[in-house]
Amino acid sequence: MDSFRSKIIPVTSILLGVVVLWYIFAVILNAPFQRDLDRRANETSTFGELIGKTLSQPKPTLPAPHQVAVNFFENTFLRPITSNRSLVYNAWVTLSSTLLGFAFGTALGIVIAVGIVHVATLDRSLMPWIIASQTIPILAVAPMIIVVLAAIGITGLIPKAMISTYLSFFPVTVGMVKGLRSPEIMHLDLMHTYNASRAQTFWKLRVPASVPFLFTSMKVAVAASLVGAIVGELPTGAVAGIGAKLLAGAYYSQSIDIWSALVAGSIVAALLVMVVGIAGRVVDRAMGGRPA
Repeated sequence: MDSFRSKIIPVTSILLGVVVLWYIFAVILNAPFQRDLDRRANETSTFGELIGKTLSQPKPTLPAPHQVAVNFFENTFLRPITSNRSLVYNAWVTLSSTLLGFAFGTALGIVIAVGIVHVATLDRSLMPWIIASQTIPILAVAPMIIVVLAAIGITGLIPKAMISTYLSFFPVTVGMVKGLRSPEIMHLDLMHTYNASRAQTFWKLRVPASVPFLFTSMKVAVAASLVGAIVGELPTGAVAGIGAKLLAGAYYSQSIDIWSALVAGSIVAALLVMVVGIAGRVVDRAMGGRPA
């Protein structure tokens, strides 16, 4: 019980602080436009009335938390799942490319990590290029990937998944390299004493030691994969997906829709990270680890 309180109370306190600051900034940022509206309508508002108006504008500069909450509830629970305005439908469209890109990125990252650990030439030649690849802004890479793949007739889910792969393979590669190299020299010498082959050392020592590193890096990778899927929807002019909701909200100046889509994306990311964490604990227990 004490452990539960020690986790909930700090998180709740920070959340309440964020909400309070959100309301304050909503009033500050929306007030100039509201004063301008009152001046054009020859109206005079008291301080309390001004605050109420700034928190109820249909197209505010910064929507208030309750406006985002109402919009999120309506577009999540009160609309058919098949509707283009449903956040569930749009989240599923983005999630499909996220999961595909995450699967590709995880597999690619593991393969590259194994090669780097076992081939010294790859360690010296490939690793610097992998690190350098992450310095290129994804907003610059995404349109190129979309255009190149479209030129050879590949459209739809695959281009967005490729962008997710580009973002997700790096943390998996780095995590797996560290994990595969984590066994101590004493353990490697012990395997050598037992006359174990490189394959036996890999499967019986390096792989089990790398599992915690793998799932930790996969948490980062799955969140990055979601970002890649959303970014991949922007240059394609997608009609569905969280990225499409962001584009439509920006085009029609619907700031409440934009923030609602951002909340939906955050929830999807949190759920994905949670699922990976649960899978990591299940695998750890299956391998004989002690429950946390």
